[in-house]
Amino acid sequence: MLKLKINDKEIEVEEGLTVLQACEAAGVEIPRFCYHERLSIAGNCRMCLVEMEKSPKPIASCAMPATDGMNIKTNTPLVEKARKGVMEFLLVNHPLDCPVCDQGGECDLQDQSMYYGLDKSRFKENKRYVSDKYMGPLIKTQMTRCIHCTRCIRFATEVAGVPELGAIGRGEDMQITTYLEKAMESELSANVVDLCPVGALTSKPYVFEARPWELKKTETIDVMDAVGSNIRVDSYGWEVKRVLPRNNDDINEEWISDKTRYACDGLKNQRLDTPYVKIDDQFKKITWKEAYDILTKKIANVLPDKIAGLTGDLTDMETMYIVKEFFEKTIKSPNLDCRSDHIYVDNSNRSNYIFNPTLNGIEQSDLVVIIGANPRFEATILNSRIRKSYLNNNLQIFSYGDVGNLTYPYKILPNDTSEIKSLVDGDSQLSKKIISAKKPIVILGQSFFKIKSAQTLFDQLNNFLKSNGKINNEWNSIGVISNHSATVGAYDLDLINNESSRNITLDKIQNNTNEILFLFGQDNLNFTKKNEFVVYIGTHGDKGAEMSDLILPGAAYTEKESHYTNLEGKLQKTYKASYPPGDALEDWEIVNKLSELIKRKKLFKNKNELIDSMINYLKLKKDKGSNTLEKSKNEFVNEKIAISEMDYYYSNVIARASKTMSECKNSLLKLMKTGTDG
Repeated sequence: MLKLKINDKEIEVEEGLTVLQACEAAGVEIPRFCYHERLSIAGNCRMCLVEMEKSPKPIASCAMPATDGMNIKTNTPLVEKARKGVMEFLLVNHPLDCPVCDQGGECDLQDQSMYYGLDKSRFKENKRYVSDKYMGPLIKTQMTRCIHCTRCIRFATEVAGVPELGAIGRGEDMQITTYLEKAMESELSANVVDLCPVGALTSKPYVFEARPWELKKTETIDVMDAVGSNIRVDSYGWEVKRVLPRNNDDINEEWISDKTRYACDGLKNQRLDTPYVKIDDQFKKITWKEAYDILTKKIANVLPDKIAGLTGDLTDMETMYIVKEFFEKTIKSPNLDCRSDHIYVDNSNRSNYIFNPTLNGIEQSDLVVIIGANPRFEATILNSRIRKSYLNNNLQIFSYGDVGNLTYPYKILPNDTSEIKSLVDGDSQLSKKIISAKKPIVILGQSFFKIKSAQTLFDQLNNFLKSNGKINNEWNSIGVISNHSATVGAYDLDLINNESSRNITLDKIQNNTNEILFLFGQDNLNFTKKNEFVVYIGTHGDKGAEMSDLILPGAAYTEKESHYTNLEGKLQKTYKASYPPGDALEDWEIVNKLSELIKRKKLFKNKNELIDSMINYLKLKKDKGSNTLEKSKNEFVNEKIAISEMDYYYSNVIARASKTMSECKNSLLKLMKTGTDG
């Protein structure tokens, strides 16, 4: 520990900290523009000047390492004069257009000029003008406001892994630009909007929408992927205006993906706001009473075994739990599942389907093996953690199959199951690397669980890692990437209908053996409809609604309080930021009312009772320990592991309804076409 004085107060700090960090540890706030905790040090704004004993002039505290015996002063006349001088320089060319700037009200330059700005400038020269740059459909630029802090450049290079931003020119002619005036090719690109301390980079979809003090701020959880990023939803009235990241060092740090940030405009498009029934291939608006009457009569005339249900990729845990109760207790049908594909899962032990090493654990790892996954698109934030570990720990990365640019270099191995077989048999070079590694991670994507010999290879991989001490009480090398926010929660709640490790519900649906099919927010099902009566309970007029005979409008994730379990097994809660449109209800209410009409008794008196029952179910399952799943004999098949290509910008109903996501997709297609033509 180092001992130093800050404003005549003695403190102890760890070695390796800068003077700025030491000041913050002492409770002293230092103004800054270029410094950021998660980026490398640039030291080019000079706003963080402090006085150091025996130094003839102020020092930049962000770039000066703290040393033993230092005497630092942050509140002297010299420091104040130096900071005011820096602020005067920063405002020389600033357009001073706060009334029309989207950063107004949450601008670092605005805040700090209140303390260190002067009411007049000594510079009489004309202000310079810098032309605006094109950075894609998400980022609006006004480069005359830029103060050259270079945060955006450092973020793009270090965190996003796409070195597409840089500075050209020198001195007054310096400009921040993309090299070829094209959109940033990153799923994290819009984080530069949060990083920009002035209004040079602002949100293009949010331009002139609202002022920060007009918005209601709700801290909640993202559901666009299985990572469960912590976010803040800003709403105006009932409309969600924007989504911003919340700091959570264990999950998303302070970054979010572009889809998380900008798909929110899909919450107001193509919404279902009233029940509909299909008559002569036309949807007709009906009341809730009429909808319930139609459905209860249908159910009364059908055998339980002829009723099936699938939950969707965005379905919250409360809905899944009450649907499970509805199928088991009200209609007594076994045909309920959460999978719209034939994906192998053994949910007898939780470690079989979660990301066991955790997101934080990636930074401790020294070897990563990727099988059947593209982390960049399937879990963008997880991918950024792998890049961070690669930069800091010299991480070795191997992938079975070429999955394109993952923002870090990796060695490509043949994506045959025979190669995985040689890995688990200990015959390959990679087997030896895993055995000698301290904390290896084997990342398994959903594409791996779709292959014919998934069961055999998964069991053998587990045995290989256990026998070599890579699965123990302190570390578990198996890291499963789920593609959807609902997946882990559904497995926790046992929403699977397996027989000999096969999805029976999906088999029955595809064989058209059901008379009634419930789709609870399920929009990814591919099957040819015949005589089934399809009931869709969901939020958007998407694929599920199109094939249905009866539509019951539900609530989106920002319109209810609900629970989701992320890919590493953390149970998190979303909070209500707005209201469902029109006559739409929360999904659990619809199922509860339906149960009351069929059995003359509600499944749960209120939502609190539902949540308590669900939590008890999860606790009992945890306390009971593993149940042995009945498995079929699964032979090894030599085949390719075809990595399913995810339509990143259209991966769920909200994203498909988003105008911004459509623009992103079009921009990407245009970029690919240009690259091909070139």
